[in-house]
Amino acid sequence: MEAKQTIKIGTRDSELALWQAKKVQTLLEKQGYKTELKPVKSQGDLNLKQPLYEMGITGIFTKTLDIALINGDIDIAVHSMKDVPTALPKGVVKAAVLPRANHKDILVHKDLVFLKQAEGTIATGSLRRKAQWLNQHPKHHVENLRGNVITRLQKLKDSDWNAAIFAAAGLERIELTPENHTELDWMISAPAQGAIMTVCMDINKHSFDALQALNHKETDLAVTIERDFLRRLEGGCTAPIGAFAEIRAQKLHFQGALFSLDGKQKYDISKTVDVANAENLGIEAADELLENDAAKKLMKELREVL
Repeated sequence: MEAKQTIKIGTRDSELALWQAKKVQTLLEKQGYKTELKPVKSQGDLNLKQPLYEMGITGIFTKTLDIALINGDIDIAVHSMKDVPTALPKGVVKAAVLPRANHKDILVHKDLVFLKQAEGTIATGSLRRKAQWLNQHPKHHVENLRGNVITRLQKLKDSDWNAAIFAAAGLERIELTPENHTELDWMISAPAQGAIMTVCMDINKHSFDALQALNHKETDLAVTIERDFLRRLEGGCTAPIGAFAEIRAQKLHFQGALFSLDGKQKYDISKTVDVANAENLGIEAADELLENDAAKKLMKELREVL
């Protein structure tokens, strides 16, 4: 096949981000495209001490790549979709969502005995995970944990923490899932967790057409509904909001939840509709959740502090 115009692929430079970008690169090259990887460091990667929610920057892991796209330094960007703000910059469009990997959160632990005790310490940089953990284990302590996957695993090993929470997909993709882990089946994942998203400029038809061939429609529909739920609540990527949608037997099953930062308040909703009628399910679920005055009040309070 005659080689086509080279596509410059922008990505963060962590091992996981590079794995994701190389996955897209391989798929594009199978179609006959020439590609070039262009790794960058994001603001979120440069500041590993401050909790994400305190940094006050929307799209902290995506902004650098957005700028590179707009400036024409790269043709496409590859993201962990859960890191992407629900509102993309002007001119930047979603081009493809790859088939979703494991969406679940897992607990990497030293010993599960601590779960039977009143006290314990776990680590996570996610307010969503922290709030859900405290909802289940109100007397436990939660430490902030930042850095790439390898850094976070090492921090856990070097600490006196009992455990830390990770996205299953991230560890599985780079084959670093420790034996001492357990799936948190009760924890509602972040909107679009486990999905890889590619974006490009709306005027770049060459890249858009190339990426469209990679789009997985079922995953795209599910994560769009999850992100609609988040956007309607005006929560942002760091808010303690979980959402998960999946298609089974031509039905779209959705579960969403909103938590207070201390985990003491929880407002959840579950809905099932025919796939053909699922397009606006995320918005409808958010509106229904906000009919609860207490949930609406909590969401207002969260917007003021996050």
